[in-house]
Amino acid sequence: MHGEPVSYSKPPVETKVKAMTLTSYLAGVAGMAVLQAVSADPSMIAFLPDWVEAITLPLLPTALAAVAGFKARHTPRRDLPDDQR
Repeated sequence: MHGEPVSYSKPPVETKVKAMTLTSYLAGVAGMAVLQAVSADPSMIAFLPDWVEAITLPLLPTALAAVAGFKARHTPRRDLPDDQR
C-alpha cells in the first residue's frame, strides 16, 4: 500500500520568489526616490485627488512584483516523484 519512503532535498528558492523580491525591493527604492522628489516639489502630483496620491506609491511596487512573478519561470523540483510535480 505504501511505497518506499521518499527523501526530499532542501528545495531551492523558486525563481519566481527571487524575481518578485528583487523587483519589489527595487520598486520600493525607486518609490522612495520619487517621494523625496515630490516632497521638494508637491506641485508634481497636486493634480491628483488625495486618495489617488495615497494608493499610487504602494500599488506600484506591488504591481511590478506581480508582473515579475508572473513572467519568471517556475523552478522544477526534480527530487519529487512524478505524481507530485
